[in-house]
Amino acid sequence: MEQSQPLLRLPTSEELPCSDETPVDNELQNLIPNFLLNVLFLIWRERLDWFFGVDMAIYYLYQEELQPALIPEGFLSIGVPSITSERGRLSYVLWEENEIPPVLAIEIVSQNYNNEYEEKKDKYTQLGVKYYLIYNPDYWQRDQHQPFELYRLEQGEYVLQTAEPYWMPEVGLGIGRSRGTYGGLKREWLFWHDQEGNAYRTLEKIAKQYRQLVEQKQQLTKQEHQQAEKYQKRAERAEKALQEQQQQLAERDLQEQQRQKQVITQLFSLGITIEQIATSYNLTPTQVKEILGRL
Repeated sequence: MEQSQPLLRLPTSEELPCSDETPVDNELQNLIPNFLLNVLFLIWRERLDWFFGVDMAIYYLYQEELQPALIPEGFLSIGVPSITSERGRLSYVLWEENEIPPVLAIEIVSQNYNNEYEEKKDKYTQLGVKYYLIYNPDYWQRDQHQPFELYRLEQGEYVLQTAEPYWMPEVGLGIGRSRGTYGGLKREWLFWHDQEGNAYRTLEKIAKQYRQLVEQKQQLTKQEHQQAEKYQKRAERAEKALQEQQQQLAERDLQEQQRQKQVITQLFSLGITIEQIATSYNLTPTQVKEILGRL
């Protein structure tokens, strides 16, 4: 029986694909991990020993063989440099990270099921990820699972945990669900929590706090003014992130309105009455007339 030979030379992150080029199925698969990342930037702003990847390929060896990349929606590693170069990481390659696997991996289940509960769980076990979170807010009944399932790796097997928010002592943070607003979108989000179970505040509240702090420091010494400027820059970054998200949501709404107008106009041209169109789209006849420009 022919045995596989170990790699003579491991490829570098420059040589490996940084992604599988598969687009996400919905906006939440980007928004949720980016929200967690942005909050981490603020609550761990003095730390340089952590990295949170969003939609980034993870490469590792199993039984001395290079495995296909794992690409969770988000993952957290501790004990690695936050910044490796001006370009940042192209991917997360274990043999370039002192063989430190992520301590937490997050998969967000979408309309297209991707074996989050079976094959991916096995692969994260191989990788040695301590905590594996499957967040399934929309399709948990279809998949016969709970919306929030967090697994802890114990003796080589994942064990489902029941507490929520769940405190992760290796991370120094808890994670759980709560309603909030991010980028103008009010819904249920994943939040980091402290040991008492309190959710860390949203970006809007953090940005507001920084603005208030800057206003209170107008009469301070030069050194304190420099500190205030640092807070101001952080507040501006948080506000910029919010503005970008709000712009994306506004563009999406405009596209939907344009699409609806095209469909309604086409239906009307085919002889469908205004009343029938209004019933189909849960609109009033007046709203349909406004869309058609017939008022």
